[in-house]
Amino acid sequence: MMLQRISTFAVWFSFQDMVTRFPRFDFVFSKSSSLLYLRARGLPTSSFFTSQAAASLQSVGDPATYRGDDEYADLSWDDLGYGLVPTDYIYMMKCSDNEKFSPGELSRFGRIELSPASGILNHVQGLFEGLKAYRKEDGRVLLFHPEQNAMRTKMGAERMCMTSPSIEQFVDAVKQMALANQCWVPPSGKGSLYIRPLLMGSGAMLGLAPAPEYTFVIYASPVGNYFKVLKAQTRAKSNGFSDVLFLDSVTKKHLEEVASCNVFV
Repeated sequence: MMLQRISTFAVWFSFQDMVTRFPRFDFVFSKSSSLLYLRARGLPTSSFFTSQAAASLQSVGDPATYRGDDEYADLSWDDLGYGLVPTDYIYMMKCSDNEKFSPGELSRFGRIELSPASGILNHVQGLFEGLKAYRKEDGRVLLFHPEQNAMRTKMGAERMCMTSPSIEQFVDAVKQMALANQCWVPPSGKGSLYIRPLLMGSGAMLGLAPAPEYTFVIYASPVGNYFKVLKAQTRAKSNGFSDVLFLDSVTKKHLEEVASCNVFV
């Protein structure tokens, strides 16, 4: 019933080559809730995907490298923590000379090249967002309001005189990442795929000024649940405390986190 109700909001485009390459996937985008649903079936794709996005998705679908929705990455999901676990793909796009961002593309996870004079390294011209993709019990993968993260990125970029991707470009890129790395989305109840979009001044510069080039990168990592944090918070509040401060795991002397966030003293 949920899928039938949501699908009434979608206008479908058909991409014959995508149907051939991805015979097991359905994409349903709810305009009312801005959630993207992915499920293993046929492959229609919603109007929210542009032809540019379809082309990028096709490049990911090389039979020699692509793993389907019914396969998971080789991880011990019950032991999943909050350390970095690199996934298969990252997303990247660039802009220069105050122009709009050019079409981006997916590529294998790996190092990126930066000038030692780049704005991000010299003047900290950068910002990042964080959002998650969750797997439901029926296998669907959900994104929760990615356009809100896109709007916050845009507002932050404007305050820092940085050029940012459009809302549509941001959301489209996040969806591509969720699709390309969906075998890294933990089983339902085991965690989520943390998606980290980065916007940074990558152009070379000496003085403090808007960078001549900006790079938008997204990488992802599967992460476990915060149940241990919640358990500690519950115990602390039962003893009259308002929250929990966590020490570093090596020396047990330095403050590192408050609840589920970093803290700086």
